[in-house]
Amino acid sequence: MKKILLLIFTISCTLLYAQKTKQVFVNHIESPIIIDGKLNESDWNETKSTSNFWQYFPTDSLQAKNQTEIKMMFDDKNLYIGIKVNSASNKYIVPSLRRDFRASGNDNITLLFDTFNDGSNAFFFGTNPHGVKREALLSGGGTDLRGFNMAWDTKWNCKTTIHANYYISEIAIPLTAFKFREGETKWRFNSYQFDTQDNERNTWMNIPQNQWIFNLAYMGEMIFEKPLGKSKAPIAIIPYINAFSGKDFENNTSINDVKIGGDAKFAIGNSMNLDLTFNPDFSQVEVDQQTTNLTRFEVSLPERRQFFIENSDLFGDFGNGRDGNPFFSRRIGIASDKDGNSIENGIVAGARLSGKLNNNLRLGILSVQTEEDIANEIPATNNSVVAVQQKLFSRSNISFLFINKQATKDYTFLAKEDKFNRVIGVDYNLASKDNTWNGRYYIHKSFSPTSNGKDISAGISTEYNSRDFKIRLSGLYIEDDFRSDLGFIRRTDIFKINPNFEYTMYPKKGNIQKHSLSVTPIFIWKPELDYENSDYVIISQWNISFKNSSELSFSMFNRYTYLYNGFDPTRTDATPLQGNQGYSYTSFEAKYRSDMRKQFYFDISPSIGQFYNGKKYSIEGRLNWRLQPYFQTNVQINYNYINLPSPYPTASIWLIGPRFDVTFNKNLFWNTLIQYSNQQESLSVNSRIQWRFAPLSDLFIAYNDNYDTNAPLSPRFRSINLKLSYWLNL
Repeated sequence: MKKILLLIFTISCTLLYAQKTKQVFVNHIESPIIIDGKLNESDWNETKSTSNFWQYFPTDSLQAKNQTEIKMMFDDKNLYIGIKVNSASNKYIVPSLRRDFRASGNDNITLLFDTFNDGSNAFFFGTNPHGVKREALLSGGGTDLRGFNMAWDTKWNCKTTIHANYYISEIAIPLTAFKFREGETKWRFNSYQFDTQDNERNTWMNIPQNQWIFNLAYMGEMIFEKPLGKSKAPIAIIPYINAFSGKDFENNTSINDVKIGGDAKFAIGNSMNLDLTFNPDFSQVEVDQQTTNLTRFEVSLPERRQFFIENSDLFGDFGNGRDGNPFFSRRIGIASDKDGNSIENGIVAGARLSGKLNNNLRLGILSVQTEEDIANEIPATNNSVVAVQQKLFSRSNISFLFINKQATKDYTFLAKEDKFNRVIGVDYNLASKDNTWNGRYYIHKSFSPTSNGKDISAGISTEYNSRDFKIRLSGLYIEDDFRSDLGFIRRTDIFKINPNFEYTMYPKKGNIQKHSLSVTPIFIWKPELDYENSDYVIISQWNISFKNSSELSFSMFNRYTYLYNGFDPTRTDATPLQGNQGYSYTSFEAKYRSDMRKQFYFDISPSIGQFYNGKKYSIEGRLNWRLQPYFQTNVQINYNYINLPSPYPTASIWLIGPRFDVTFNKNLFWNTLIQYSNQQESLSVNSRIQWRFAPLSDLFIAYNDNYDTNAPLSPRFRSINLKLSYWLNL
């Protein structure tokens, strides 16, 4: 018996050790590989593969039913990856041929490369059985979805071939697409794969389900046969021309314009980038998704502009992303006119230097000049940011920030407080080796000409994440006069605590894969009013994940809101709710998302309950249908019925947004989005054709139409854009 126990113990230790030191060897080759999805070169036959993928879903304790095999090689220019993905049959789910597809609900394989071995940042490449590509930058250690930056693009090659019960992907990624230290012999690596037929999500490294599947704490190693040389990155020049024609029907004016500009990318060594932009084009070839806003606060929308994308976390991942983000790049290029309306403010030029100085130190310097607009009383300004990040311990880091927004001239119309705004700060991000502990701690101070000295923003957050329990203790303090004109600050003069307590259960039988109970109390006080309690919400939730990948949740919200000013939540110019008064109200919400592997799937979220001094009934949903891989459509429906006592408003608020997406092939796409909002009294149409005629080079034709929905239906603005951009490597 002792011998048996000793044998079991030895095998267990061996398996644990193998998990910690899992490796894939990367052979050096002399002859380039032809990327055709066949893996028939002799070099592939002489290269060992790695496999032994583990399930991540529906369980994390078994190996994958159908194993994936990965081989890697490299020469002086490219990293080559050969992948064989085994499956039950060749009946794969590929909803679309559009680049940068979403992983959930379809078959795909993803590769993660931590080239500086820091456990914080990684390059992300993926493909599916049809060879559609997706790439991203991953930051923040992969601890949440905010670390994904799918707007990043780079040139690489991928071909796939589909067989009876497997598909092969052959990939060549230029070494210039990565950033790494010259002479390096090891990168950290992981891979995950979605198998829709057996309903599995599998990972090369065994990742516990309480962590995200892309968590960078759980990675193996790539061992290169010889040290990596100096990367000779090409200079990338990306010019554009945009012809625009539009008509403003409300003011009876026409706009016809042709703009020329572009970006340039220069690699400095193996690890730094210099990005330049001149007269950048921020025209609406892609529109933002409309939202129904029933709150008192501004809505944050994502950055899409190419110049700001790479290493964006180095500049934008400071403070508190929800309430106290000191740098939000979408502020650059937007200004308020003399009537307080937000309008586009042209960018003259910009430069950005960012990347790694060594394995542990990152540097970012950004400077953008915007033009003056005397007619709208908008000054010319320089917008600059300096960020430095130093790695500490295994995966933590400390960062320093300096922001300066300053008018470059004296203007008679410019108020004294708007002549400049500066912010300095320090952030510490904690991440333990196995990601059990995470934390964010920061303190920032702003400087403005009329500051009264109460200009500090500070926050703390510590999270413990085990298989069964997740506990977060967090708080935020923003003084009344803190300003960051280039940031996203929802409101000042707040002291906020928002802890979270969650318990997760994993049933051994039945259709439920896991379910959890959580409580999140959020309380806000006003320091300038003797810490008067201005808001609280206590969120109680039960979240359920089913083995067929559908999800269900139930939530209860106990709220208190003190209105210091009158507020009309319907935004219909009706009688506002009375200010200087507190409101207590409770509501209930359910959410269900069906199995995304189905041809038709949906999300639905009804809610009911009190709303300030009245009631609110809501239903939000999205219906999705695909005819793979060439056509998919979805319809967003958001309905809110608000019933407040007289003389306050009663309103039915609709937001309906059907979207139609046609992918003729992997280079030609047609997308149409129709959005109707009676809150904004708007019906808009955006129809866009995109032809990717060369790698990362596009021709767009975009048609925009906007109507005032007050009877009778009348046009507000109509335009057509023709935009051509070309990515040229020198």
